[in-house]
Amino acid sequence: MKIDRLIGILSILLQREKVTAPYLAEKFEVSRRTINRDIEDICKAGIPLVTSRGPGGGISIMEGYRMDRTLITSGEMEAILAGLRSLDSVSGSARYRLLMDKLAPGKQDMISSSGSILINLSSWYRQSLAPKIHLIQEAIETCRLMKMRRTVPSLSVFW
Repeated sequence: MKIDRLIGILSILLQREKVTAPYLAEKFEVSRRTINRDIEDICKAGIPLVTSRGPGGGISIMEGYRMDRTLITSGEMEAILAGLRSLDSVSGSARYRLLMDKLAPGKQDMISSSGSILINLSSWYRQSLAPKIHLIQEAIETCRLMKMRRTVPSLSVFW
C-alpha cells in the first residue's frame, strides 16, 4: 500500500542520514521509478528532501529541517518487535520478518536482542496454528466478525 511505503521511507530517512533510491526500491520491492514518485509525493506533502547524484549521493531530509525523530520510543519499538517476533515464531511466512526489517532498518541487534522478551508461540500444533493466524489476519483486514471457541487440543475458528 502506498501510504505504508511513504511512511516507511520517512521512517528510514529519520533513522539514517542518507539512503539511495536502489536501496529503497529493494527494501519496498518496487521500482526505482516508483521510489522517485514517492519522493516527489513526500516533497509535495511539505517535507523537504534533498537528492544528490554520484558516489556518496542519495536521498536525505534537508539539513536544518526539524522533524520529530522520536515518533516511537525505543521501549515502544522493542515492545512492537517482541510482539512481531512472537507472531513470526508461528506464522510460517516471512511477513513479520519483513515488517521487522522495515521498522528497524539496520538495527538487527534490536530484533534479535537477548535482553528483550521473546515469546515463542510455536508448539506441537504449529502446523495447525499458522493457518488460523492467517484467518484471523484476513478477518481483521476485511473487517469481518469472528467467533472463536477453544477446543482441546487446538483452537477452532468459526466465521
